[in-house]
Amino acid sequence: MKPLKIGIAGVRGIVGETLTPELVIAFAQAFATYQDSGRILICRDTRGSGPMVRAAVSAGLLASGCEVIDLGICPTPTMQLAVEHFHAAGGISITAGHNPAQWNALKFVRGDGLYLNTRQAEELLDIYHQAEFAKARWNNIQTRIESRDAVAHHIEVLKAAFDVETVRARKLTVAVDCCNGACAVLSPAWLEELGCRVLAINDEIGSPFPHNPEPKRETMAQLRAVVKAGQADIGFAHDADGERLAIVTETGEALSEEMTLAIAAEIKLRQKAGTVVTHLSTSRSIEAIAARHNSTVVRTPVGQAYISEAMLEHNAVLGGEGNGAVAIPEIHATNDSAATIGLILEHLAKTGQKISELAATLPRFTMLKHYVPVAPNLLFSVLNEIRAEAETAGADDVDLSDGIKLSWPDGWLHIRASNTESMIRLIAEAESEGRANDLLDWAIDRLN
Repeated sequence: MKPLKIGIAGVRGIVGETLTPELVIAFAQAFATYQDSGRILICRDTRGSGPMVRAAVSAGLLASGCEVIDLGICPTPTMQLAVEHFHAAGGISITAGHNPAQWNALKFVRGDGLYLNTRQAEELLDIYHQAEFAKARWNNIQTRIESRDAVAHHIEVLKAAFDVETVRARKLTVAVDCCNGACAVLSPAWLEELGCRVLAINDEIGSPFPHNPEPKRETMAQLRAVVKAGQADIGFAHDADGERLAIVTETGEALSEEMTLAIAAEIKLRQKAGTVVTHLSTSRSIEAIAARHNSTVVRTPVGQAYISEAMLEHNAVLGGEGNGAVAIPEIHATNDSAATIGLILEHLAKTGQKISELAATLPRFTMLKHYVPVAPNLLFSVLNEIRAEAETAGADDVDLSDGIKLSWPDGWLHIRASNTESMIRLIAEAESEGRANDLLDWAIDRLN
């Protein structure tokens, strides 16, 4: 099975197998055609295939008559903010985010800096499949690619949104693991602006990923050691492109990636009651936190585009996902780990509360995750078979908006096709570990 994923999350695959220069050029031409050959920003993370993919993207955009502005290595949220700042028609981020180094991807951003929504992504795919692309005449092709820096603008936006002076006065010690990814050019500088003593590790953009770039407990051993050795107030772990964030407390405890949104929601809803938007696979703790603050939760299918659209529709005070991604609307209705850092450090500075104390106040459930590789051509049929079985599971609620989600008063089970890899994702959450195991086993038995 040679993995390639094409859908609402863009196009991603393993370089040298399925993500080829020909495919990349064609998608860049399709996006250029969709955006009427306007000004397009591009950026990339630090994985070794980045220069090759960047060259292919640039060729496709130039061939279709675009003006291309290259932001170089920078986080995806930085590029998303820069789209409007540089008056661009859209942007392409060259990054596979949390995927291992052999993967790469194209993420497509529209004129307001948000990802294409479902309808727009389908329109782009139609153009790609029809292969009738805009073509610039030889004497109309742009003769140069302009290079611009967008990190300074991102930091200015962050500074305007948070109480920087209060954070500076606290002189917090912060450890950060940049995973040798794109956040190496942003997070240490942002933390220094906040007056923090910065203990940065894996902040060399020319070096390989030191571990899997998905920020979760299993990848935070180094960060935990630095937090304890440096007596840091908190530690942060990034993915490769600046969307996801995980947290280590001052005691050295690596929190589940599910806790990042929960912490952000508790902080934000203390400031202002309102709507929090998240997707179907995120912990039920978000509802418990919202209930404390007379607030509501809106659930969407899995995918940042769905969350951004719902945030705008419901005028949400916060959005995010259980994978460590948080969207703060005062910055942008899209995932931004640097903004999440600002929100958390501002809270610590204003309240004097330790991050371990805040985490201890939050409801926790047992969540179990399991992944089953499935050939792309079999995903639909496998899900259909389980959907038929789900009717006999006795769930109080069945949600079919994204795979199959079965809910009971004491737990839930979500079975869905991954947006980023050729697999079925199984997530079970319950009030007890035994119940969570039972739910997960029910699904595994039906996939075998």
